[in-house]
Amino acid sequence: MEYTLKTPISDAEIEKLRAGDVVYLEGILFTARDEAHMHLLEHGVEGFDPRGLALYHCGPVMKQVKGEWQAVAAGPTTSARMDSLEARFLEKFGAKVIVGKGSMGSKTRDALVKYKAVFTNFTGGAGALAAKSLPRVKAVHLLKELGMAEAVWVFETDRFGPLIVTMDSHGRSLHDEIDEATRARAEEIKARI
Repeated sequence: MEYTLKTPISDAEIEKLRAGDVVYLEGILFTARDEAHMHLLEHGVEGFDPRGLALYHCGPVMKQVKGEWQAVAAGPTTSARMDSLEARFLEKFGAKVIVGKGSMGSKTRDALVKYKAVFTNFTGGAGALAAKSLPRVKAVHLLKELGMAEAVWVFETDRFGPLIVTMDSHGRSLHDEIDEATRARAEEIKARI
């Protein structure tokens, strides 16, 4: 199935999604890599409430044009880097859609079920395409403290995607299924050699 989700996203909207679905996002999407996760968990940011929003594992390349920030490239970073922090992040902040690259582990999978959220993948290597879908910067937090790539960029998007739901709020993980199928196939191949 294909869905368009507008932030803030509700639990009911998340529960409709299944692993393998395609999602497009409208509304507010914010970036946070590992340093931003740690800072937000420890200190938060006054006036910034990510509840119901989309979290993007991304360190965008930005430029200023006539005093306005613009994304040059905004491809996903490897999400496994945030895996040890994500369950606490979901509990504390209530983001509903995580956008990243690669897989996340069982702690994140369990947190997605508990806190009604999904993990989605955006195509790696398509940073310029992603930037086109992030036309407006609403705010930037922690730029001086963390630098451009680690800052929390708050974007408004009209249609960000396509995103593939790879871990849903029902406990299904396409990453786990592919790993299991690969292991089984490897054993079959070994047995024939």
